[in-house]
Amino acid sequence: MDQFKGQPRLPKFAVPKRYDIKLNPDLAACRFAGSVAVDIQIVSATTFIVLNAAELSVSNDAVSFTIRDNSKVVKPSRVELFEDDEILVLEFPEQLPVGFGVLAILFEGTLNDRMKGFYRSTYEHNGEKKNMAVTQFEPADARRCFPCWDEPACKATFKITLDVPSDLVALSNMPVAEEKIDGNLKTVSYQESPIMSTYLVAVVVGLFDYVEDHTTDGVKVRVYCQVGKANQGKFALHVAVKTLELFKDYFATPYSLPKLDMIAIPDFAAGAMENYGLVTYRETALLYDDQHSAASNKQRVATVVAHELAHQWFGNLVTMEWWTHLWLNEGFATWVSYLATDSLFPEWQIWSQFLQESTEGLRLDGLAESHPIEVEINHAREIDEIFDAISYRKGASVIRMLQSYLGAEVFQRSLASYIKRHACSNARTEDLWAALEEGSGEPVNKLMTSWTKQQGYPVVSVKVIDQKLEFNQSQFLSSGAQGEGDWIVPITLCFGSYDVRKNFLLQTKSETRDVKELLGSPIAEGAKSWIKLNVEQAGFYRVKYDELLAAKLRYAVEKQFLSASDRYGILDDTQALSMACQESLTSLINLMGAYREEVDYTVLSNLISVSYKIQRIVADAVPDLVDYFKQFFINLFQYSAERLGWEPKSGESHLDAMLRGEILTALAGFGHDLTLDEANKRFQAFLEDRNTPLLPPDLRKATYVAVMQRASKSNRSGYESLLKIYRETDLSQEKTRILGSLGASHDPDLILEVLNFVLSSEVRSQDAVFGLAVGREGRDVAWAWLKEKWEYIVKTYGSGFLVTRFVSSVVSPFASFEKAKEVEEFFASHPMPAIARTLKQSRERVYINANWVKSVQNEKSIADAIQELAYRKY
Repeated sequence: MDQFKGQPRLPKFAVPKRYDIKLNPDLAACRFAGSVAVDIQIVSATTFIVLNAAELSVSNDAVSFTIRDNSKVVKPSRVELFEDDEILVLEFPEQLPVGFGVLAILFEGTLNDRMKGFYRSTYEHNGEKKNMAVTQFEPADARRCFPCWDEPACKATFKITLDVPSDLVALSNMPVAEEKIDGNLKTVSYQESPIMSTYLVAVVVGLFDYVEDHTTDGVKVRVYCQVGKANQGKFALHVAVKTLELFKDYFATPYSLPKLDMIAIPDFAAGAMENYGLVTYRETALLYDDQHSAASNKQRVATVVAHELAHQWFGNLVTMEWWTHLWLNEGFATWVSYLATDSLFPEWQIWSQFLQESTEGLRLDGLAESHPIEVEINHAREIDEIFDAISYRKGASVIRMLQSYLGAEVFQRSLASYIKRHACSNARTEDLWAALEEGSGEPVNKLMTSWTKQQGYPVVSVKVIDQKLEFNQSQFLSSGAQGEGDWIVPITLCFGSYDVRKNFLLQTKSETRDVKELLGSPIAEGAKSWIKLNVEQAGFYRVKYDELLAAKLRYAVEKQFLSASDRYGILDDTQALSMACQESLTSLINLMGAYREEVDYTVLSNLISVSYKIQRIVADAVPDLVDYFKQFFINLFQYSAERLGWEPKSGESHLDAMLRGEILTALAGFGHDLTLDEANKRFQAFLEDRNTPLLPPDLRKATYVAVMQRASKSNRSGYESLLKIYRETDLSQEKTRILGSLGASHDPDLILEVLNFVLSSEVRSQDAVFGLAVGREGRDVAWAWLKEKWEYIVKTYGSGFLVTRFVSSVVSPFASFEKAKEVEEFFASHPMPAIARTLKQSRERVYINANWVKSVQNEKSIADAIQELAYRKY
């Protein structure tokens, strides 16, 4: 039996075709019993059957194999569960012949509280605490519910039957075929599913309300939620119905199941999960309350619903062959969720906001400890760590880059043919490239391999020498180190206006082009002859301009000659180059001064996040200048703050509603007294009347941050009031808003109290990570707390991706080489393979911050520059 231990994949001598699964969850005892009968094909004669199982008990006499040809029943001579490898090995006394048979297994398990496998979630009904049973099988946890071939390529059909209390709602992937009630129990049988992977099987049992609608071609769509919250499901229902219709046209293939249920789960580790026909969500990603949800919550619901429904085609109908191709699922669903949201809500300008996805991808991929989009996965325990910004955000960004290069129509046509060709089966990245190459006549495979099979991305440097443009590419690393790698880079550029646009493929390390030949006229002295590369930020790369070109672009930003996406890109690239010590902080803050009359939501949102990063670095590098920087940032956001004011305006845009909250949160964070005073005044009104118009949902985060800015161990009233609101609200979005604000206090003693609160029973395990956002004053406290609580955190979260958030949130903000060493020593004595990649990335960020601090300390001009900017009157 030992030959099967330590193998990355299951052996291929038996293939599942159909599962008949019966489950009987006991919600009071938090246990379940079950049986599975799997129709399998033995493809090569064997005395072994090896499948996945974990945390299940299976006894020797609970397994049998029936050979279909002669109905002979064979019992295994040995049954062994190898927990380390999560496999169940069955050894038979005689060889099982090639052909078909049925493997029958009885098993028992625990409804765990770790939000994976078959688990329990808690909720309140009429003041009484109750359990619901929920499944979360992606990436490799179906094996915790029933023995199975738990690999995406092992597709089969599923017939599911549940024995549950008769007063509860029981849902699965398919509609109910039959329901039999016997006193307090009922047996619910579901229609057999189409062919699908185990990670998409789903079951939910609990008390729920729902709202319902239908698509134009008759698909029944429901949103389920806790009793009494049905109205909060209406917005997601509207988005789902419209999105199913949109994707049916876009993919030229109808949705393949007769119904689609979407359900809000109170305890849920991820944002949502695309189970075929029964999509599960965190409450914050599905429910929208007209009175208490912010505009940003509404947008999140729309994009998450569109993302999960994209998976019904891209992931469920056509499934990746193995987790190496996870990005095919996630990168594509991320990209297409923006396509759908833009179609439904064009006024949200969602493609401009997509740049925030790209930035997160560029940020992670700028680390030496990043990984390629297609990353080799050897064992199931490695999968969790690649549900990250590379698979989702870089994946989505390179798809956008490719679509931009090939053209929207060719791209759509080719995708539709890819879906048709691989429907009900599995695909690899190469299959997608083949379909796009066929449809476009372009060398897609050659072009894209450099983006998916190697990690990182290039920075393209451009300079003018004697009316010649010289382009150089090299790998960009946030550490400033020299990277390796070569890309085929789709270069797009504009010259002086968007009417003069050129593109070409940069296929070598460097290339020189004659300006007149390329752009039609020479570069003149005037500021208007600017050149912008990576037009609309469609490419996944950074650009470094020489001083002349950078100065012209700064002028073009100030005069608003450039689109919002290009203004965003120039700022984002300059900040990244400054962090990598390839641009001075002085040149970055001078550029930021050009954005003082910026009005675009996405650009300002990025300007705020760049300001936060600079503030943290300056506090470590040149603490004497901190107040000047704060004043500069306050001045920078005054124009927008005055334009927007505190009061929502009738008929104002969704983007202005989001921006008002972000601008006021920033001003509060930078200690702007007028903002802090006004926020505290409105907060008092809110404490007296939760429905006061003085504190609409879009302003609450800013107000809560302002309250915590003045809270301390000796001045606790604001903190206590926030905890009171937290305890009284049953809206998840309000709870996470408060959790995300509590760390804004400057008092380390109070921050320790906050950190202990987030691990208390009052905070759901899924939400604790929101409370880890502490300021510089809380860094050391948070690190000491993490070390002290580490055993408890590991026990509570196991090896899921939530545990990685504790590490990255607490470790990454440091900026000293000594701290990086301390972190390394602690985790060397507390090893945990499931966080290895995250730990390396977090330590690398500490080194990058430390280098940036050193670089700023060596900058002679910074003091003069910031003092001049801080008091310049705009």
